[in-house]
Amino acid sequence: MDLPTQGPNRGSSQSRTSKALRVLMIVENCPYARDPRVRREATTLVKAGHQVSVISPAWTRQAWRQLIDGVKVYQFPLVSVGGAQVGYVFEYLVALLAITVLTAAIFFGDGFDVIHVANPPDWIILVVAFYKLFGKLIIFDQHDLCPELYHARFHRPSATVSSVLTYLERFSYTVADYVIVTNESYKDVALHRGGRSPERVAVVRNGPDLDDIRVIEADPELRSKSANIILYAGIIGAQDGVDFLCRALQNLRYKLGREDFYCVVLGEGDALAEVKALAHSLGLDGFIYFAGWVNDSATYARYLATADICAAPEPSNSYNDRSTFVKVMEYMCSGKPIVAFDLPETRFSAGRAALYARPNDEADFAQQLARLMDDPALRRSSGEIGQQRIRRKLAWEYSAPVLLSVYENLANPMPAFRDVTSTVATTTTTTLDHTPPTPDKVNATGNAGR
Repeated sequence: MDLPTQGPNRGSSQSRTSKALRVLMIVENCPYARDPRVRREATTLVKAGHQVSVISPAWTRQAWRQLIDGVKVYQFPLVSVGGAQVGYVFEYLVALLAITVLTAAIFFGDGFDVIHVANPPDWIILVVAFYKLFGKLIIFDQHDLCPELYHARFHRPSATVSSVLTYLERFSYTVADYVIVTNESYKDVALHRGGRSPERVAVVRNGPDLDDIRVIEADPELRSKSANIILYAGIIGAQDGVDFLCRALQNLRYKLGREDFYCVVLGEGDALAEVKALAHSLGLDGFIYFAGWVNDSATYARYLATADICAAPEPSNSYNDRSTFVKVMEYMCSGKPIVAFDLPETRFSAGRAALYARPNDEADFAQQLARLMDDPALRRSSGEIGQQRIRRKLAWEYSAPVLLSVYENLANPMPAFRDVTSTVATTTTTTLDHTPPTPDKVNATGNAGR
């Protein structure tokens, strides 16, 4: 998950559902305060009249139970022992126990009608499938393709682990009464690999709030560092490509001979120490600064406001090619031009708000950075295009009706589930071309794609 944005949720503009449901949302891999998608979903449901509880890990020493914007948040300690596979096993065992206990406590306390499970990991539905015996409904909110994510994170993936992950994903698809995905590429996986029918799969995209589009003053201290401030904001894992960004910056500095840049990396993750060491070995000291995770929304907004160029360096692989990155939406919301590798879903999100480097080509990534550094007019026009795409197509207010329609179907089941994505699309003034492009088609055409 990427750094959170803040702002009122537009779900309040939706009508209240005819039947209020008690909803339990479960997320294991990210604290509620840091997960913008889960927060927007939860507050949208509350404003529509539903009762929402959330189980999530805690990122600091917080009270185990809090009321946040009408959402009851139950938190358990997040145990992390590094990025090794054995570390994930230990983390998941602790989370398994915590989620099992908290789910049972809520079941006997406030109760719930719907369990809304966000992955990763996919084993969470194994814990809650038991409650279907009591007539409870399950939504599988697929944030990530776990089999592909595993291969992207580990250089020597185990065939046994891959098989287990594929089974758990299939089990999650099968047990769920409804599947929510973040884009059309994921929907295609749910339909073909998961065997789900189209009317039980809905695309709820990761859109920022329109209220996040506002004028914020740049930070004068950071602004004084260089004529060109480059920003990366997000998780720093093996799949996130910050190592590719470092090698691109090395190309920018030593092959293109540029000294007029300063890169700020916001975030943390399993690969942070390795990436810091890489940056030092590449001679980037003085040109890159690792600021850590920024929890304060105002500080985060100041970083974005100060940036001249934003980077989305995720390399091409079977996971990233199909994924939508929250950071790209946040960059666009802030009106910033983007440099990214040419991935299908990134091109769909950003369109002409980004310059695209050939997939995994760090030298070309550096060339695109230099192009934006030398062209203020292009930076300005790309940023404006990004903001307009958010306003007209990709803001959360376009996703919220789809989410609420899923819950409307659950609250008032028809003889057959309605295809909520197509239903909502016919009632909104702006729709998107959802034909998923292949990487080859995108790279061959070299134009805006979706």
